[in-house]
Amino acid sequence: MAGGIRRPVAAALVPLIVVVTGACTPSGERADPRGALGTSADAENGRTGTADWRVRRKGAEHEIEGYADHVSVLPGESFRLFVSTTTPGFTAEAFRMGWYGGAQARRVWRSGRNPGVRQAPAQVDATTRTVTAPWRPSLTVSTAGWPEGSYLIRLTAVSGAQRYVPVTVRSPAARGRVVVLNATTTWQAYNMWGGHDLYKGPSGGMADRATAVSFDRPYDGNGAGKFMAYEQPAIALAEKLGVPLAYATDNDLHADPRLLDGARGLLTLGHDEYWSSAMRRHATQARDRGVNIAFLGANAVNRHIRFAPTRLGADRLVVCYKDAAADPVSRTDPAESTQDWRLPPMPRPESDIIGIQYVCFPAEGPFTVHRPDFWLFRGTGVRAGTRFPGVIGPEADAVNRDGPTPATLEIVAHSRITCGDRPAVAHASYYTAGRGAGVFATGTMRWVCAMRGPACGHGITEEGRRFVTRVTETLVRAMAAGPLALAHPARPNYRTFVQAAP
Repeated sequence: MAGGIRRPVAAALVPLIVVVTGACTPSGERADPRGALGTSADAENGRTGTADWRVRRKGAEHEIEGYADHVSVLPGESFRLFVSTTTPGFTAEAFRMGWYGGAQARRVWRSGRNPGVRQAPAQVDATTRTVTAPWRPSLTVSTAGWPEGSYLIRLTAVSGAQRYVPVTVRSPAARGRVVVLNATTTWQAYNMWGGHDLYKGPSGGMADRATAVSFDRPYDGNGAGKFMAYEQPAIALAEKLGVPLAYATDNDLHADPRLLDGARGLLTLGHDEYWSSAMRRHATQARDRGVNIAFLGANAVNRHIRFAPTRLGADRLVVCYKDAAADPVSRTDPAESTQDWRLPPMPRPESDIIGIQYVCFPAEGPFTVHRPDFWLFRGTGVRAGTRFPGVIGPEADAVNRDGPTPATLEIVAHSRITCGDRPAVAHASYYTAGRGAGVFATGTMRWVCAMRGPACGHGITEEGRRFVTRVTETLVRAMAAGPLALAHPARPNYRTFVQAAP
C-alpha cells in the first residue's frame, strides 16, 4: 500500500496457539466425509439441516470477531481463521447454507475450545485509509469432506457472544451447472470495520473515506457482510430446486478466466456493484459462448475496481478511487482507472452486459408488469399493470437511453417509482445474445429480499413474495437447461422506452 502506516497505541501481538483441524476436530466431532456437491443439490439438501445456525447475540463491540485468510478455497483445502476476543476462549462452527427442508443450513464441522486472545486494534494506512487487522492466526481449518457452497463460520465466545466469518468452498468446475456468485467485492466496499469503507470514514462523509479496502479484517455488524440480506434467500431457493449448482466469488471470477467454462448460467444476486475489468471480460465472454446470466439485483457492474495483493495473498485489496482525477492510474492506464464504468476516461456503460443500468437511489415503488405474457411471468396470474408494492428499491435500474443497448432488449416491467423526491421509472429486462444466451435483469435491489415476503418490510406482500419466488424458480430451472434463447427468444421493444419522455 502507498503511504505510511498510522499505528495506534496497542496491546502487543500475543502469540496464539494454532490448532490444526482436519477431518477430526479437537472436540472429536468429525467433518462429514460424504464429499462435494456433485451434479445436483438434491442429495446434499436431503440431509438433515441445523436449525441453530443464526447469530443469537452479537455481544459488545470486539467481544468476538474474526476473518479468514482466503475468500474462497477448493474442497479439501485449508484456510486460517484470525480471531480476536475479549473472553478466555471460543469455538468455531461451519454451516453450509442451502435449503435443508427449510432449516436453510447444515453444520459440517465444529472445533473444540480454542484459547481466546484480544488481538491488536485496527491499523489505518495514512494515504489510502485502508483498514487492516494485523492479527496472528488462531487456528487452521481443513475443508476435507465439505461440499461446495457458501459457508458461514460462526464464532462463539465463552461469554455466548457470536459473529460470522463468511467463506466459500468454490467449485473445481462449472460445466453443466448454474454458477452462484457471491458478491464479495461489494461486501467489502461497504465494510465499516475499523472506521473506513469506500463510502465514508469516521467523519461520516466522503472526505476521509478509504480508496482501497482490504479482506484482511472482519466484517462489521454480525460479520456476514451483505450475505444475509442480498444472497442467502436466493441460495436457499436455488438449492431447494435441486438443479446443478456451482459456487464462486467475485474474486474467483476476476482471477480465473476459465471459471465459467461449460457453465449453463451465472447467477449474480442482490447487490453486485463492484467489478474489475477481468470480471466483466470473463462474464461477457461466457455470455457470448452461450452462458445465461441473471442479475437478481440492481446497481450491478456500476463501479470499476482494481485488485491488489496484501500481506496475506493476491487479490485481497479492492481499489476504487471513484474519481479519475484522484486515481493516478488514469494517466498511465486509463482503461484501469477506478470510477463508475460509464464515466471517462474510457466510458463503458454497464448496460452493454446487463441490458439496463443503474438510475436511482433512493428508489421506492411497486414492481409493475408490462408484458404479462413474458415467459418468466407465465403461471403467475399477472396482467398488464399488475403491481407488487415495495419490490422496487432501494436502488433501481432502467433502460439506458444513450446506449449501448443490446439489439434484442425486451422491457418486461415498467414501474413508476419515486427517486428521492422526484418521479422516476424502473425497468426489468431480458435479451438474448451470442450463441443463444439469455440475460435477465430484475432492475431492483430488493428482489432477493422480497423472497422473504412481508418479513422484508417496505410494504412487500405475500402476493409479491409468491410472484418473485415463482419467477426466480422458473428462471433458474430454465438457465440450468441450457441457452435460454433456444426456447425463449427475446421480443425487442426497448426503442419505445428509449424514445419516451423520462
